[in-house]
Amino acid sequence: MRNPRPQGYFITFEGIDTCGKSTQIKLLYNYLRKNNIETICIRDPGTTPISESIRTILLDDNNSTMSSWTELLLYEAARAQMVHEVIRPALAAGTIVLCDRFYDSTTAYQGYGRGLDLKLVKQANAIGSVHLDPDVTFFIDLDPHVAADRKQKLGDRADRLEAEGLAFQEKVRHGFCEIQTNDPDRVHRINGHQSIEEIQQDIRDIVRKCKIVD
Repeated sequence: MRNPRPQGYFITFEGIDTCGKSTQIKLLYNYLRKNNIETICIRDPGTTPISESIRTILLDDNNSTMSSWTELLLYEAARAQMVHEVIRPALAAGTIVLCDRFYDSTTAYQGYGRGLDLKLVKQANAIGSVHLDPDVTFFIDLDPHVAADRKQKLGDRADRLEAEGLAFQEKVRHGFCEIQTNDPDRVHRINGHQSIEEIQQDIRDIVRKCKIVD
């Protein structure tokens, strides 16, 4: 039987595309489950039927005429539904929630990448998250050139945001670095150039310090 906590814990993973977030989330999920800790994995945007429908619109490269403000509001709408339908109920049940991206990605991509007014992005994030903040955020920091090489080797088809190019990804990375600098207690910067095992060890060390695992 899995052990629920008196109060859940909300952990988010951030970084540029192909930084290794998804791999690290799966590894941490397996680690927590092996320690009999009730845990779920979700992604933003997505997870709920409504949010997944919005995700499809956002990442469809046929939607090249989408304005930056429309993009922002769609992300917030998808997030609000996920918070309402999945995250808050899970936390109330004492579950650990591992989320692939959250509002820091909106700040980095739409604020720094697209150049939208950061104050307005912050206000939109507060609405989209329904004032829910992560307890801990792992920012896996990787050079955009290395990420681009990884993407090419994988041979994956780029979605609408991934196709924005190297200069855009550099702006996004700068945004994540600024977020971490401004909120170092919550956002932990992890060297993404390490091996998968080394990155996971860094993450687990922080998880233990947070007393999620004894």
